[in-house]
Amino acid sequence: MSELFDEVDEEVRRDQFKKLWDQYSIYIIAGAFLIIAAVGGWRGYQYLEAKKAAEAGAAFDKAVELSEQNKHAEAEAAFADLAAKGPSGYRMLARLRAAGEVANRDPQAAAKMFDDIAADRGVGVEQQDLAKVRAAGLLLDTSSYPTILQRLEAVAAPGATYRHSARELLALAAFRANDMTAARQWLDMIANDAETPASMRSRAEAMQALLPPVAKS
Repeated sequence: MSELFDEVDEEVRRDQFKKLWDQYSIYIIAGAFLIIAAVGGWRGYQYLEAKKAAEAGAAFDKAVELSEQNKHAEAEAAFADLAAKGPSGYRMLARLRAAGEVANRDPQAAAKMFDDIAADRGVGVEQQDLAKVRAAGLLLDTSSYPTILQRLEAVAAPGATYRHSARELLALAAFRANDMTAARQWLDMIANDAETPASMRSRAEAMQALLPPVAKS
């Protein structure tokens, strides 16, 4: 008798399943197709992005090679093209390198390009600070100490990524302006920062030796 009931239950379940399938099969099939399409689309997107990144990496390496061969005009054009059309990961690097290539022929124009990067709110703080340092370095010979100070004071603050380079440029600008008090201030900051690179520390010590006795630490 129990076997008969089991067979009846099984038949009922089959009928219920058939009714559910007849009612909802189109939605189940459509959902399965959507999942397959979504997975396929995502895989395709990942493939295309990886392909673009690989192509951009090769283009960037080629531009660097042109620069190292002193083919600056060609390197500038290659970096500019990558900055305009490349993936976001390479775009900023290419903008920085393009400005560096322009510096070989027109420091003022290159400084303007670095200033544009520094003012771009879509750029990370570290990239902005690097651009500020590069621009100030190009303008060091033609700008006053107050101008360089305005550009780099925030970048030279404790904890800033490019503070070491900013402090060295500020010390040089102050020294050239005959502001020995300011020069000593920046040189002391270089000397007292435990993370100052050894080569920069040595240059700071050499510059300190040139200060008048009254301005020495």
